[in-house]
Amino acid sequence: MAKQCVLYDRECINCNECMMCDLNPLKVCDNCGKCIEDDGNEYKAIKITEIIEE
Repeated sequence: MAKQCVLYDRECINCNECMMCDLNPLKVCDNCGKCIEDDGNEYKAIKITEIIEE
């Protein structure tokens, strides 16, 4: 079974667009966390829609 693209409704074509930084589309994401803004709340929440184990 082919891997599904996380951004588009298609099979993965290994374009690596899903690995790019949200703030700088020319940079590969390094999980720095700068895209998660601090708005003064005590906590943050990220909705996980799927866990993929390879």
